[in-house]
Amino acid sequence: MDAQIAHETGQRLLRQRNWLALIAGGLAITSLTAISSAATQERELILVPITGQSLTISSAGVAEEYMELVTRDTALMLLNRSPESLDYWMEQILRLADPKAHGHLKAELVKIVTEQRGSDIAQAFVIRSLKVDAQALTSEVSGTLKTFVGAQVIASEERRFQFRWNYAGLRLSLSGFSQLASDADNNTNQKDASQ
Repeated sequence: MDAQIAHETGQRLLRQRNWLALIAGGLAITSLTAISSAATQERELILVPITGQSLTISSAGVAEEYMELVTRDTALMLLNRSPESLDYWMEQILRLADPKAHGHLKAELVKIVTEQRGSDIAQAFVIRSLKVDAQALTSEVSGTLKTFVGAQVIASEERRFQFRWNYAGLRLSLSGFSQLASDADNNTNQKDASQ
């Protein structure tokens, strides 16, 4: 009698084990299918509207409208600075930096901070035009750069700056920037945009 009860119990446990193995196998196949589907599918986020148009970003590539807004904000943040806000200024720009370019950008920004700390020199940039190339991940901003000592304007010059970007996943990050020769010069030499 004990042998028969043990045999029935063993058979019941084997059936349960087989069902659990079958369910685990089905879940494994379903999980792998879901993971591969998610990995190959384009991702898209809807952004809160900050303009009159709807914006989305996608893993397929960066939209020109989004790149234009990021360039505008970055240019205004980068080119408008005063001695009182240098630490915050540098921190905000480095938040946008591509991890590969972080060290180089930080070195350039530290030079600017060291040079301007304790001085009365501030600058303001007024954008006149902005062009983006979403395929090449570059953008160009033109405008008037005014330099102040205290409240006195000591320089007002037309300048052009180029921004280079990296787009990975759903993140557009700054990989570099430079000042371009002015339109009047028609010179292709680029200078470092440390002013």
